[in-house]
Amino acid sequence: MTVVPANNLITRNSGVAIWRQIADQIRGDISEGKLETGAQLPPEMELSRRFSVNRHTIRAAIAALTNEGVLRAEQGRGTFVANNRKLLYRIGSRTRFSQTLAAQVRETRGTLLGQRLETPSAEIAKALNMSDGEVIRIDTTHSADGNPISCATAWFDAKRFPNIADDYRASGSITAALRAAGVDDYLRQSTIIAARHADAEDLRHLRLSPGAIVLVSTAINVDMNGQPIEYGQTRFAADRMEIAIDHPAQ
Repeated sequence: MTVVPANNLITRNSGVAIWRQIADQIRGDISEGKLETGAQLPPEMELSRRFSVNRHTIRAAIAALTNEGVLRAEQGRGTFVANNRKLLYRIGSRTRFSQTLAAQVRETRGTLLGQRLETPSAEIAKALNMSDGEVIRIDTTHSADGNPISCATAWFDAKRFPNIADDYRASGSITAALRAAGVDDYLRQSTIIAARHADAEDLRHLRLSPGAIVLVSTAINVDMNGQPIEYGQTRFAADRMEIAIDHPAQ
């Protein structure tokens, strides 16, 4: 069935490409439930009339959303909404990525993208309560059922966690890597959520199009003695994830 939502808020000379604005409106229609999973997009000519643009611009918007996995093209049939369901990532005192998503997907996978030894910035040193020494930085990506949903960068005290990168590579799990280093349990001390445009690396690893938005979670984890053990920044594809902060019972 062809569905044509009514909103057509295209702003010319805004600095945002017209195709991106159209892609964002279609994405918004999906997020708001105006286009359900499996719904067929109207023909290019109909979309051209809706947005008062040429078909080339419509094709650019559709290609971007198809590349991101929001839409799927079926030869001879048309273009359809691939999946309008967002995953819910709950953040609480004992946040564990795979456990949080376990009931929503069949499989989660963490992959080590890179590692390096660094002198910590003032921000990182303060977060990890370090007065001297170096940190190990690891860059990772996570997928759910084969679809990329987040990229992350985390820093650890190199003296305390010299093998954190190798342990993560072997397990694909921060929790398992910390356990291998003798940290059997840990807590989330703080989380700050922000939003920004994805940078070039996030676009590549999350398979997003230029102008896409990511949700950024900046967090500090501490061991059971209250000592900071990890400072991390995770970028989530905003159209694939929702974040909920669980407040402790009073």
